Amino acid sequence: MVTGTDLEGVLIVTHDVHEDDRGFLLELCATHRLAELGRLQGFVQDNLSHSRAGVLRGLHYQLGDGQAKLVHVVRGRIVDVVVDIRQGSPTFGRWTGHVLSAARRQSIFIPAGCAHGFYTVEEADMFYKLSDRYRPELERGIVWNDPSLEIAWQDPSPIISPRDARLPRLDGIPPDDLPRFVADDGI
Repeated sequence: MVTGTDLEGVLIVTHDVHEDDRGFLLELCATHRLAELGRLQGFVQDNLSHSRAGVLRGLHYQLGDGQAKLVHVVRGRIVDVVVDIRQGSPTFGRWTGHVLSAARRQSIFIPAGCAHGFYTVEEADMFYKLSDRYRPELERGIVWNDPSLEIAWQDPSPIISPRDARLPRLDGIPPDDLPRFVADDGI
């Protein structure tokens, strides 16, 4: 089942789980389902991320074609946050947050052009698919505690990298460093 969120193009995917006394199986990325939603061109990179409890990563995005993401927690629990920074988007400057955990068995689809970050409530391993390869020269970000965004992080003093702590506020980013909204942000 796929449900929308408050942000244009951000989707929550609740997976069908086939479970018995041996364990379970779920289709993490059923491309035919994403194709039915008009969200498929192809994933080109898979990432696995591990973070200890109390870590906050983000808010990151990539210029150029950007990176659409399908994020899934395979162990632990996180609060996943997406900020719409696509110029011209009807939801520009707004954010949405969702608890993802191994127990909930949900994923979040994040269209290209949105900033993404997460806070680990518990030690967590995340698996995510990307629609474009990582290009460090195109990486950008927004500081996690930008007061204009008013993100309700669960921890006012998370563990954060020095690089992420130095990211600019959204209102300090030049327009050329912000993605543009395209009505069909399919991956």
